[in-house]
Amino acid sequence: MIWLILLAAYLIGSIPTALVVGKYFFHVDIRDHGSKNPGATNTLRVMGKRAAIVVLLIDVAKGMLAASLPLMFNVPVEPLYAGLIAVIGHCFPIFAGFRGGKAIATTAGALLIVDIGMFLAVYVTFFAVIFLTKYVFMGSISVGIAMLVYSFFSPDINEVLIFTAFIIFLIFLHRSNLQNFFNGIEPKINDKKVKGDRLPPKRL
Repeated sequence: MIWLILLAAYLIGSIPTALVVGKYFFHVDIRDHGSKNPGATNTLRVMGKRAAIVVLLIDVAKGMLAASLPLMFNVPVEPLYAGLIAVIGHCFPIFAGFRGGKAIATTAGALLIVDIGMFLAVYVTFFAVIFLTKYVFMGSISVGIAMLVYSFFSPDINEVLIFTAFIIFLIFLHRSNLQNFFNGIEPKINDKKVKGDRLPPKRL
């Protein structure tokens, strides 16, 4: 049963929300536009606010559902583990050729189930880093760092190795952003040039 729960968590995470929204409502593969990342941020950049809200809510729900599976079926698996398996599914989805997003919304959903305090600390950090740096990828990497720091002060969560591995995982996912940053070509969140990536308005 444990393996079924983990498999289900991976398959839930593998639902390619941004890809589905792009193909069915805009007739495009979002992985060919903007930053080429099939996540909520690039959906906002390419397809607009309404599409981004849909993608964000569903991706968060994926993490929440996956992390809830051990609780729903009374299986001895930490909700954190099931949630992180869903994150891996989101990043490497079997339903989309293993070309997925970068984990942030699905991680948020998992943390809402695992530890609301950690969720608040992590995503306050996420938005603060973006506000200060104007780089979304820096905020994304800070998610893993904030999770690790929070775990040092939490009596309930002591997963130093997992959170350290998650930081490395986030750095790997954002390696192209880091390369662009060091090359001076990574766009900031307020960069007017990204408006050129917006597709014509569609009904959604």
